[in-house]
Amino acid sequence: MKLLIVEDEQELLEDLVDFFKKDFLCETASSVAFAQEKIYMHKYDAIILDVGLPDGSGLEALEYLRTLDSNTGVLILSAYDAIDDKVKGLDLGADDYLAKPFDYNELNARIKSIIRRKHFKGNNIITFDEIEIDTDSKEVRVGNKFIDLTHKEYQLLLYFISNENRVITKESIVEHLWGDDTDIFDSFDFIYSHIKNLRKKIIRACRKDYLKTIYGIGYKFKKE
Repeated sequence: MKLLIVEDEQELLEDLVDFFKKDFLCETASSVAFAQEKIYMHKYDAIILDVGLPDGSGLEALEYLRTLDSNTGVLILSAYDAIDDKVKGLDLGADDYLAKPFDYNELNARIKSIIRRKHFKGNNIITFDEIEIDTDSKEVRVGNKFIDLTHKEYQLLLYFISNENRVITKESIVEHLWGDDTDIFDSFDFIYSHIKNLRKKIIRACRKDYLKTIYGIGYKFKKE
């Protein structure tokens, strides 16, 4: 899962990244302009959006996001008494809001709830044919057998299931799982080993191959 955190208070921004990085690939922006650039270039599962930014209101970034017809979930961070910002944000398509100061565990619960609603019909148990994923415990069961996945394999499986029946390029996979770090790679050949290992573990557990190679383009995750 990929999270964009838009916040100009550097200490708070670093704390948010430290808190969420165990569950999300985190990217950051500290201004409206930078947030809009990130939103244009990348797709996110959710965005934590501060309203008070140095070059304007974070609601400008939200408004821009919705012009792109994006399904990205957005939680607004606002001052405690900023009622107008909350109302305007919800009118513009925000999914939730939280006033500063906030509890990190509550923020985490709200973000996960938004992602479940947006991508998995509100469920924390995701079922795809013989695959069952518990997004709370991060346990994966395939054909009534628990399988042990690495962090990247788990994120890759979620990404495939949330894009069922869509052709996904290897460039999209790498960008979603590694974000800004993709610039350090000379090629994307390393992604094949992650896909190969995930496919092998699923087939071993249920004798089904959901991952179809679309030669010259990428992959499609679909039921047999």
